[in-house]
Amino acid sequence: MKKLFLLLLAVLFSFSAVNAQKSTPEFYNVGFYNLENLFDTIHDAGKNDYDFLPEGKNKWGTLKYTNKINNMAMVLAEMGTDVSADGMAVVGVCEVENARVLQDIVEHENLIHRGWRYIHYEGNDKRGVDCALLYNPTLFEPIGSSLVPYRDVRNDTVYLTRGFLLVTGVMGGETVHIIVNHWPSRSAKSPAREGAGTFVRHLKDSLMNAVPGSKVIVMGDLNDNPDNVSVSESLGAVYDKKDTGGAKGLYNPWWKIFYEEDGGTLKYENRWHLFDQIILSGNLLYANASSLVFHKAEIFSRAYMFQEKGRYKGSIKRTHAGGMWLNGYSDHLPVIVYLVKRVK
Repeated sequence: MKKLFLLLLAVLFSFSAVNAQKSTPEFYNVGFYNLENLFDTIHDAGKNDYDFLPEGKNKWGTLKYTNKINNMAMVLAEMGTDVSADGMAVVGVCEVENARVLQDIVEHENLIHRGWRYIHYEGNDKRGVDCALLYNPTLFEPIGSSLVPYRDVRNDTVYLTRGFLLVTGVMGGETVHIIVNHWPSRSAKSPAREGAGTFVRHLKDSLMNAVPGSKVIVMGDLNDNPDNVSVSESLGAVYDKKDTGGAKGLYNPWWKIFYEEDGGTLKYENRWHLFDQIILSGNLLYANASSLVFHKAEIFSRAYMFQEKGRYKGSIKRTHAGGMWLNGYSDHLPVIVYLVKRVK
């Protein structure tokens, strides 16, 4: 009887020890979405927003603007909910005109219950569109931010164009630097984007040297694919995790999605490209079980985001096409990276 009692105690102890070691995963969903010309209906002095005014080429009145906000909020609210009911921790966005349009998004009925906030600075883009960061303050706490001007480190030239939105904050108890990008378009030659990649790599190195152990997330519409020189060489975002070279290297999960899974986020020159990317510092790959670590990446898409019939069936349903208002979403699909932290 005594032996049986001791055996039962041993089993109970073992069961308790196993349960004590179990942990619950906490997901921190990180996204990026090019909102394609999210202008309000009011002229902003100094901005070339004339096409997006009620009397402009696009006849951009209250109905169209309200529907655009509705559509953007629908997508943003649904992103990440397959993995976590809280949705997104942060979403970098680009092609937003000003703080007013961001306020209208976070106050939309689909999102207001999440308590989202935003960080935005007016930049020098000729069209008047900027980058911004939307965030859930219960999952990400900003501690500093700035709009870093585009300076070509190769010749020390400052360009009066879209800068780089830098936001430093705490996610899952760890310091994370987020750099939101919208690199020069394909109308500019490759060196313009290569210069952007080089600058962001230097910025990443400076941040990680200044705050040892901090982590970096580079996101944005890079206007280049993962294998283009600006991304693979200038920025140094590699295909294989083992090639990151340690904590300060950069891993690009979109190589595999683009080349092996035929994934894309937009059509350019009649073929799919993957310009929208989220790139991670090496210390987000091999962290210990109680630290933020990369889980998976995906292109977010739903049937309603595509043309259902007609000549362009299967194409992304954008706001305008061929001079017609389609009441669509964006000419880009959003992307998500899921980070996980295991908490006892």
